[in-house]
Amino acid sequence: MNEHKSDYFIAGTRFTAPALAPGLYVVATPIGNLRDITLRALETLAAVELVLCEDTRTSAKLLDHYGISAKRQAFHEHNERDKAEYIAGRIASGAAIALISDAGTPLLSDPGFPLIRTLAEQDLPIFPIPGASALLSALVVAGLPTDAFAFHGFLPPKAGARANVLAKHVDSRETLIFYESPRRLDGTLAAMAEVLGDRPAVVALELTKRFERTMRGSLSELAARFADDETRGEAVIVVAGAAEPSAPAAEDWQAALGKAMQDQPLRAAVDEIAARFGLKRKDVYDAALALKNAE
Repeated sequence: MNEHKSDYFIAGTRFTAPALAPGLYVVATPIGNLRDITLRALETLAAVELVLCEDTRTSAKLLDHYGISAKRQAFHEHNERDKAEYIAGRIASGAAIALISDAGTPLLSDPGFPLIRTLAEQDLPIFPIPGASALLSALVVAGLPTDAFAFHGFLPPKAGARANVLAKHVDSRETLIFYESPRRLDGTLAAMAEVLGDRPAVVALELTKRFERTMRGSLSELAARFADDETRGEAVIVVAGAAEPSAPAAEDWQAALGKAMQDQPLRAAVDEIAARFGLKRKDVYDAALALKNAE
């Protein structure tokens, strides 16, 4: 048994992690650059009894780099439901266990949700250990609005299903964020241009790595650029939200209001025009009173 089970190393210097309270520790790991790991994440990974890894071979690169010898176990989409109760039982018995994905923050297009739900239902402790996230990294460099955004993960691979999902977001005002594989990138960008309209977008590749690239343009421009571009690594696509609708011309809605008032009571006419043109009811009501007084 390793005498220094809770040790980790930074640039050859040994540190010993403090003991942890029982629970599941959801640990964010680097999305590319191994230095993008927090001190708290290192302490946690070194101190837990078990590290649940999406792929133990991928996670070994990070854990071995920092000299972390904690026991590792595969935990992925094919076995997570079967293992959830077992892990919950270990935590209930006092174990401290970490959950990591191959890169970034677990559960964001990665395994883990059934386990978190199981623990939450049993009121067992869950601790977030925040850190790197591909979607947030792409968002903050995109140059698109960040006050409201929505993450939609990977789109369906088949064209029809992909178009149906995109159609649901045509009128969404928030910035849209998607993940995509390199082999489907050009087709997905073209589908987005067709369904969402040729709006501004950004494609972020190899974030935090040596060949990091952030490309901006309209969706059709980006689709054309990647049609002949050999792409490596998963991409993050950030798309501008739908534009605010232009305000209807006053003469148009007021003319419609006058016609509506000829066929129905004032209040009913006001409600109809306000709903049809997306106007404040008070503005329409005031206009209706002005039209009635002018008769």
